[in-house]
Amino acid sequence: MTDPDRDLTRRLKARAVELGFDRVGVADARTPPDYDRFREWLDAGRAAGMDYLERHAEARAHPAHVFEGVRSVVMVSMVYGAPADGPSAPSPGKIARYAKGRDYHQVLRARLAELFDWLKAERPEVQGRAVVDTAPLLERDYARLAGLGWIGKNTLLIDRKLGSFTFLGALLVDLDLEADAPHGASHCGTCTRCLDACPTGAFDGPYQLDAGRCISYWTIEHRGAIPDDQADRLDGWVFGCDVCQDVCPWNRKAPAGRVSDLEARDDWVEPDLVEWLDRSKGDWKRALRGAALERARRVGLVRNAALALGSARDDRATTALVDRLADLAEDPVIRGAAAWALGRIGSAPAREALERFRGDDDAVTREAVVRALKSGAGVRSSSAGC
Repeated sequence: MTDPDRDLTRRLKARAVELGFDRVGVADARTPPDYDRFREWLDAGRAAGMDYLERHAEARAHPAHVFEGVRSVVMVSMVYGAPADGPSAPSPGKIARYAKGRDYHQVLRARLAELFDWLKAERPEVQGRAVVDTAPLLERDYARLAGLGWIGKNTLLIDRKLGSFTFLGALLVDLDLEADAPHGASHCGTCTRCLDACPTGAFDGPYQLDAGRCISYWTIEHRGAIPDDQADRLDGWVFGCDVCQDVCPWNRKAPAGRVSDLEARDDWVEPDLVEWLDRSKGDWKRALRGAALERARRVGLVRNAALALGSARDDRATTALVDRLADLAEDPVIRGAAAWALGRIGSAPAREALERFRGDDDAVTREAVVRALKSGAGVRSSSAGC
């Protein structure tokens, strides 16, 4: 490594901080150390319905599959949100902190593009590619290699000063930049708070997350109806879940995010889930423009809202749920979730509405209504015995 290359690396890092990134490090382009563990995780069936991970698994074996000719991986991290964000724990309608502001893909990608433009001005011959969570790259592994932190027992990257509420981005370049020393130690010790606090017991042990039991998977990635045994275990979350991060001691004194674009929008902090049910498709389209919640689409979010309201036995939602069930043009996934929620609420109006749709022409809705009637009866009888 020549002195000019070291100087370029130093100035590149300084420029990254100027652009709003909180940490930056460099890793050599190589096979990620945890690639074999990732393959074992896939082979064990822990990816649930995320088939795209299997389809692109081989590409994650080396960053050259993402950008041919890569020699260095510049990893950046950016803190998001603030500890005070979000509704109180008992209330339904919780949204993961990362999704409350502008879509982080856009925010980080724009700044990585500026960073690459700066590098291009310094070295016109350089070629590269910016990556923000959309390419087959094991970002957390390269962040650890670049010295940005260690991978905690909840499978998230943890920085001693920044905690784990950070976004990661990567800039793959065909230059030999000065690599940082990998973060070799774990500072989790004997702590298992993240594993113990998970509402659904999604961890089979340290570093072993089963996506099929993870609230984030069901509320974001899963398309279609959520199985009954999972629907009542979302713990009030309608997009993602922060529990394993909220309880982590390394997040107690972590700083708040300093990029204004990532600050929480008021309508995502304490959302009115009944209003979500009544909101028009056009209003949903406008609300989701430029938001990370767009990943779940309107169908997923309204489905989640119905399930959260049903789990909370919220009588205020009955009319809106009946409207969704009665709308024959509505997506069957939403109609099914509305039926399930009415069954859980179990009030006389809710039950009367379900009885009206017992013979619905749509098979999915009809089956959901029958299950809801049975489920609601079970809930009421068990509650009556208390």
